[in-house]
Amino acid sequence: MGIIGFHRFLISAAILFCLGYSGWEFAAYSNGAGTGNLVLALIFAAFALGLGVYLANLNRILHRKGK
Repeated sequence: MGIIGFHRFLISAAILFCLGYSGWEFAAYSNGAGTGNLVLALIFAAFALGLGVYLANLNRILHRKGK
């Protein structure tokens, strides 16, 4: 696995973490916690979305063709 493959792995792990933490905060909000939990859930969902877009466009960002 090259450095780009390892970078993809780390970004994927970060996406999973953000989605998991977002779900955890949303579950806490659903169980009666404050609106701060909802805000954190939305923020981390947005982080996951942004990282997903970054991962999907990584070849274009790195100016690599079809790899």
